[in-house]
Amino acid sequence: MLVLGIDPGLSRCGYGAVRRARRPEAEAAGVLSTPADADRAARLAELQADVRSLIIELRPDVVAVERVLFQRNAATAMAVGQAVGVVLAEAAAAGCEVAEYSPNEVKEAVAGWGGADKAEMAEMVRVLLGLSEQLRPVDASDAVAVALCHLARARMSAAGGGAVAVGGAGR
Repeated sequence: MLVLGIDPGLSRCGYGAVRRARRPEAEAAGVLSTPADADRAARLAELQADVRSLIIELRPDVVAVERVLFQRNAATAMAVGQAVGVVLAEAAAAGCEVAEYSPNEVKEAVAGWGGADKAEMAEMVRVLLGLSEQLRPVDASDAVAVALCHLARARMSAAGGGAVAVGGAGR
């Protein structure tokens, strides 16, 4: 199973594709960017085309997206929500299974506890994938964490629903 994780955003949308194997294997990671000086409609159209190309290239079985629960800035929250909509629509149109996870669900599945900070998450992604260095930029690492979360959830569902984090014992 190949999972494409998405850390949504209109300016910077992180992506990470992880294949289920004995040890999860990263197949791709990066960031899709749109120009801040373009109008929102053009930026959303560019993001849509980039997400479509990514799905065509990688052919994921599942697209897992981090849910936006809170933003201090209403305009940012709206833009991120619109980016999420573009990603969900493209994934569904491509016939992919779609899953959404809250930030706390991602943290619990990857780091073993919902209070993990960005540095802990980046380190757990590095360890789980057996990488010599942390993924950069952080948006790519966050997206890989979303994919790892889905793999952990899928494994738990197949095993009967036990609460086991991908990262081990946690805190």
